[in-house]
Parts: sequence; structure tokens; C-alpha cells
Amino acid sequence: MKTFLKIFIGLILLLALIIGGYVAYVFIDFYRLDDMLELEVQNVSDEAACLDTEYLIVCYNVGFGAYSNDYSFFMDGGKYSRAFSREAVYENLDGAFSVVKKENPDFIYLQEIDVGSTRSYHVDQYVLAMEAFPDYGSVFAQNYDSPYLFYPFIRPHGKSVAGLVTLSSFKIEEAVRRSLPIEDSFMKLVDLDRCYSLIRVPTENGKSLCLYNLHLSAYSSDGSIATRQLEMLFEDMSSEYAAGNYILCGGDFNKDLLGDSSKIFGVSGEEYSWAQSFPFELLPKNFSLIAPLDERNPIPSARNANAAYDPETAFVLTIDGYIVSDNVEVISSAVIDEGFAYSDHNPVKMYFSLKSDM
Repeated sequence: MKTFLKIFIGLILLLALIIGGYVAYVFIDFYRLDDMLELEVQNVSDEAACLDTEYLIVCYNVGFGAYSNDYSFFMDGGKYSRAFSREAVYENLDGAFSVVKKENPDFIYLQEIDVGSTRSYHVDQYVLAMEAFPDYGSVFAQNYDSPYLFYPFIRPHGKSVAGLVTLSSFKIEEAVRRSLPIEDSFMKLVDLDRCYSLIRVPTENGKSLCLYNLHLSAYSSDGSIATRQLEMLFEDMSSEYAAGNYILCGGDFNKDLLGDSSKIFGVSGEEYSWAQSFPFELLPKNFSLIAPLDERNPIPSARNANAAYDPETAFVLTIDGYIVSDNVEVISSAVIDEGFAYSDHNPVKMYFSLKSDM
């Protein structure tokens, strides 16, 4: 009996040591990149953007190559913690990039691009993006470098390194990474190292087209974080606008850009805390939110990934879109209906021009 008790106590102590060691590892491994971090630019053009000329931008959260329409994610209440296979990652990214190439855009914003992650079998997706779009200058901004997550226990999510990719057919003068506010609680250990990238493209009148690529917080226990993130972003954008520059912000806002998408698409999202309405009251003067919507044939930009996609029952909404300054003329915008074939997002596109008479 004493021997059994000693073994039992020993196992308990060993388990406590393992858990304590892992918790210590997670906290020790946590870090944040510096604010105003200069980013490496891969340029292919010396051209400046012209005024009063129609351009096209496409924004696409590619979901690290995992989210085919039969995929569900454990953090959303689904089954899987990794992509189905390495081959599936290549297939989904090839499909996503083909959709974008078909549009022949002038600018591209991509989110959830993995560069060394367990969940996507360590496929360097930034390299794949550059290979898919060789005629574009490119910038990568890291927004995720998580410690190894030993959950789910059967198939752990593992370590993730990911970021935002901005592609431009015009010269990129400068690129910086801005660190956004994040939670102070333990939730910061599982959320992304939230940021946005600011890329400057010269314009023919000596000003800059400021390209803001972002992916705001979703898994947050503190609702004020998203507000603080937007306040910082808007302050920066307003400063650039005051200097006479053109502002083109886009990405995954993780907020309902239509206010209440359930009224449009017919499935309630009340149980999902992340699907809150965009705080329209925070939008600064001289800026407009562009949430693509065809009222005759509404197409959502994102689906909840708690289950495989079922168009009859899935909670869908529009969380991807753009914010532009009033010296940018928006010609049209739309969600590209891919039926969530390659990601839990559909890409969104916008035709625009830079005004010369402001």
C-alpha cells in the first residue's frame, strides 16, 4: 500500500512539474515585436500610382490554407486543429491565389499567411504568394508567433508563425509594422500579436497612397481591445490624411461591417461573442467604411467555422472590407462568391481611383 501511495504521489508531482514547466515555457516564450518596425520590401516596379485612374484591390483572408468548405476549427467549436494534410494546404492556397489572379488586381491584401506553422505543416506560404504573383512587389508583416500549443491533446495545434502580406504592382517606398493594443490577461498568449502594416506607394502628385493591411482581434475576453485597436488605427490614418496622402485600409476587421448580417443572410449569430457590430461612431471625419453588399444577391465574406459549411444553416456575415479617405473615389465593391471553397472567407474586391481635385 505504501509503495502504491509513493508511486501515486510521484506521478502527481511529475504531472505538476510537467504542467508547471509548460506554463513557464509559454510565459517565457511570449514576446511582442517592436512598434514602428521597418519591414523588408521586395520591389519589382519603379512606377508611381496615377491620379484619376481606375484601380482594383482584392482582399482575402486565406485561413492558412486549411479551410476548405468541409473544414471546421477547434477554436470555433469545430473538430480540427490542423489542416487536413500538407497537400490540402497547397490545394487551398493554389485555389485561393487562382481566384485572385483571375481578377488581375493592382493591389492585394492577404491575411493568415503561415511561414512556419505546425497547423499548416510548415509550408512557407509567403514564398508561395511571391511565386504566384511574381509581377508584384511584396511585404510580409508578422502578426503571430505563438508558443507550442499542446491542445487538443490528441492532435495539438502546435506552434504558429504567420502574418499579413501586401502585394503592389507599383513601387513600394516604405513599409512599417505598427503594433496594436492587445489584452493584458493570459488571453494574450493565445491571441495573435495584433498589428497592421503601412505601405507607402508614391503617387504622381508627390503624395503617398497609404496601404493599411490588418487583421483585428476575434478571440478576446476584453471587448475594449477592439475599440482601442481601431482608435489607434484611425489616429494614424487621420494623421496621414492631414498630410495630404490617400488612405486605403482593408482586411479582416472581425466585426460585422453590415451592422447585423443576420437580418440579411437569415441565420442568427447572437451566441457568437466575436460577431459584434462595427463601431460606426468611431469612424473619423473624412473616412468611409466600404462593406461590399449586393442587396439583390447578398454574398457574405466569412462563415463561422464551427462546422463544415452548409449554406442553409451556417452563420455567415461580412467582416472583410475597406476604409478609405474622401480623396479616394470608390467606383464599386463586391464580395467574390467562391462558396468558401478555399477559406472560411470569400475575397472582397473594390474598384477605386485617386482624386486629383481635392
